[in-house]
Amino acid sequence: MSVIVAAHNGERFLEEALESLFAQDFVSYEAVFIDDGSSDRTAEIAQSFPVKYSYQKHQGLPAARNAGLAIARGELVAFLDDDDVLPRTKLSNQARYLREHPQTGCVLGRQQWILERGTEPPSMGRDPYFGDLGGVPLGSAMIRRSALQRVGGFDPTFFYAEDRDLFVRLREQEVEIAVLPEIVLFRRLHDSNMTLNRPDNHPLLRSLKAKLDRDRAAEG
Repeated sequence: MSVIVAAHNGERFLEEALESLFAQDFVSYEAVFIDDGSSDRTAEIAQSFPVKYSYQKHQGLPAARNAGLAIARGELVAFLDDDDVLPRTKLSNQARYLREHPQTGCVLGRQQWILERGTEPPSMGRDPYFGDLGGVPLGSAMIRRSALQRVGGFDPTFFYAEDRDLFVRLREQEVEIAVLPEIVLFRRLHDSNMTLNRPDNHPLLRSLKAKLDRDRAAEG
């Protein structure tokens, strides 16, 4: 199993994120860290942990995650943002599910918010089944490498909602996706993360249009 952490100037919360990764009760995994052109203490903090560290010129989160995939060796792949925190059982719960359900290509889980002082969550819907604010997060995923390879990884032209675009393509390829009832991600909301700084034109519309174009092309 591989856990890919990609960060750009992530020193503010990075130590807590990595501490949660290395506190997992699942022992057989590697941590791949892609430093996406940071100019703060990101490199120093990351390399104080036993990660496979790699630096690249700033290219954005999707390209950094693809660089991590190129280095990673695990058949199961999970992702951790530098400002989030993992519960201790995240890896073991999801790996167990995928081991017991070989037909499933991706497993998600529930999230719990960490609100930094002075931040208020934006208007978000609730998951219709669990009732959680913001629903089931795509960032909670553990995905089989074979499924990621089938869709070509992340699209590096997306600088927002690259995970949603990935899931559009996973579903298009009929990759089976499951959701665990357990919390597998503590997601931090703060003044500079992308949840509070969404673009006016959501790029998911471009992703859906691209899917429709592919469907039309396949129909001849």
